[in-house]
Amino acid sequence: MTEDIDRGNLILKIEIFLNSSILRNWKDSIIVLQTTKSLLPWSENLKIVGRCVDSIASKTSVDPSLITWSYTYNRKLATSGQIIQSGRKFPEKNESVPKDWWVEDICELDIDLYKRVMVAIKSKGRMDGGVIGEALKTYAMRWLPDSVDALVSEVHILRNKALVETIICLLPSDKSISCSCSFLLKLLKVAILIGADDSSREDLIRSISLKLDEALVSDLLIPARSPHTTIYDIELVQRLVDQFVANEKSNRDLKLVDKNSKSEGEFVLGHGSWLQVGKIVDGYLAAIAHDPNLSISCFIKLSRSIPESARPIHDGLYGAIDIYLKEHKNLTKSERKSLCGLMDVKKLTTEASMHAAQNEQLPLRVVVQVLFFEQVRSAAGAHALNNSHNAMDPPRNTQENWGKSAPENRKSLRKQMDEMKVKDEELLKNGKLAKRGSKNRASGAQLLPSRSRRIFDKLWIVGKGLANGENKSSETSASSQSPTSMIQGETKSSGSSSRQRRHSIS
Repeated sequence: MTEDIDRGNLILKIEIFLNSSILRNWKDSIIVLQTTKSLLPWSENLKIVGRCVDSIASKTSVDPSLITWSYTYNRKLATSGQIIQSGRKFPEKNESVPKDWWVEDICELDIDLYKRVMVAIKSKGRMDGGVIGEALKTYAMRWLPDSVDALVSEVHILRNKALVETIICLLPSDKSISCSCSFLLKLLKVAILIGADDSSREDLIRSISLKLDEALVSDLLIPARSPHTTIYDIELVQRLVDQFVANEKSNRDLKLVDKNSKSEGEFVLGHGSWLQVGKIVDGYLAAIAHDPNLSISCFIKLSRSIPESARPIHDGLYGAIDIYLKEHKNLTKSERKSLCGLMDVKKLTTEASMHAAQNEQLPLRVVVQVLFFEQVRSAAGAHALNNSHNAMDPPRNTQENWGKSAPENRKSLRKQMDEMKVKDEELLKNGKLAKRGSKNRASGAQLLPSRSRRIFDKLWIVGKGLANGENKSSETSASSQSPTSMIQGETKSSGSSSRQRRHSIS
């Protein structure tokens, strides 16, 4: 079989055939590499496996504009966004070839051969990490079953375990991997179900923590396994959040090499990711708050995992607390106080403040704070509105101009009061309208719960004082009545006046 006896023997012919036909062709190299598995260890000793792996890896590194051979591409093109029909793809002259053109063809390889090819591609250092991530995602979707029963079946669990562990070890280590955080979290769910080794799960958790700001709340709802009693694995999410916070803080510290640089300025650079993680944590807290087995300590710990600057608005946190209070009605007074202490009422929007003021689940102290700060906010808004009106008025430099404008203001006030008297007389003539109006005003007084309405009556004086500033004592006493008391008084006065009018007519 060698050339020692005569030329043209079998070995030389095989070498010529491999070099001129098999190794120069993209599809044939993959087919021959797949068939070498049944011929081990001879194919390995003859270096056919290594030569096929090198040929495939070299072709994946070729400039896409120079590719003339056929390849399979059933996904959306990265450049045009069009879907190609299944089968072979022959690149045309005016058509650009995507960078990940080779991904689907090597998915036909077994996991051990696939690993060797991917290691060879990565070792060349020419392939972008995003394309590597896309290749791993495509291979996982190709071979991992969709159903949980097929995933953990005794027949395939070993193969699935080896597949998942191989994909995890091939993941790029930097944050720029193209695999979405959603895919990585689904891969983590599979790794937990099939019992992947601890090192693989730790590597996957570290990769997810780098992209946690891209996660979805639904993907974080990973079912808990024994001995956990909660519905979802909250400790796992706690680890992801803690690692994300640690990574962000370490990155910020690395940027602060110059001692004169300010940390606030550097913190703003990554502030968007902090805000996104804050929203994700609040959404996750709202999702797990329905769990009756969720302890208040776990809820508080996860809520405090992110810095205050990651949560500029506390509406999401208030929503989670509200759900937890409704689902856990047996909380003690101190536990309710600790839970509501997570929330800053000054960071609630007006809509959330109105809801909190009517929430009977909240402690009385929290309701008082909500009503007080809402009154302060209203007073500040009224003060700012007055300042804006004053700024729009034309300047008056002399007392003469002020003296001229004062009578005009008094005349306009008299005119408005006369118009109001005419309207009141018209309303009093119609007894039905008066009764209907009194009913509407009485129902409006009942919008707030009794407890919140009493607190609001007491705070009305404080709010009016802040809004009006230094007014006369008579004006203050007249305006210090609460809306509810004013409504009741108005109803009584209208009733008595109508009775007097009927008596005089008779």
